[in-house]
Amino acid sequence: MKLVAVSAGLSTPSSTRLLADRLAESVRGELAGQVQELETEVIELRELAVAVANNLVTGFPAPPLAAAIDAVTGATGLIVVSPVFTASYSGLFKSFFDLIDPDALTGKPVVIAATGGTARHSLVLEHALRPLFAYLRATVVPTAVYAASEDWGSGGDAFTEGLPARIRRAGGELAALMAARASEETPEDDDVAALERQLSDLRFD
Repeated sequence: MKLVAVSAGLSTPSSTRLLADRLAESVRGELAGQVQELETEVIELRELAVAVANNLVTGFPAPPLAAAIDAVTGATGLIVVSPVFTASYSGLFKSFFDLIDPDALTGKPVVIAATGGTARHSLVLEHALRPLFAYLRATVVPTAVYAASEDWGSGGDAFTEGLPARIRRAGGELAALMAARASEETPEDDDVAALERQLSDLRFD
């Protein structure tokens, strides 16, 4: 089982990367004891910016970009986090996912998340990120996570959930979908293994 987080943060350190890491930690915590092994990878799009631009022009991905695309399309579950630029996801974020085959994310469980300087941009999750992954036919979990500057270290109040609670809820939803998807694939794998054993027995006979 593999969990991949895509961070489109441009600075170092980055609140976008921090949110991606916190979400990944939440998913790992939820799946602890349920799966024997969970591989986790974080992709920093900042490091692939030149390769993404070149791919858009030439149509050929450099090896690091090709590896990142393979990691995203091969993941059991996906976390995507973008900073907000002009009330939407970043151009780098969109350019990267423009390189993904439109059918490659079909049915893949995804948590969408974003960071910004003010809570006024939180609707970017619903008017930009969710439609993008709906178009890619991914399965987007109900809870999306937005982190404004004032959300870090905030526990919320009697009427609103704080950022840690939203991260836990989104992580739990993604973990449940990943576990369900893995269990659906297991019987098929068992059937293949059983068939291989039967064929092996026939050869020995």
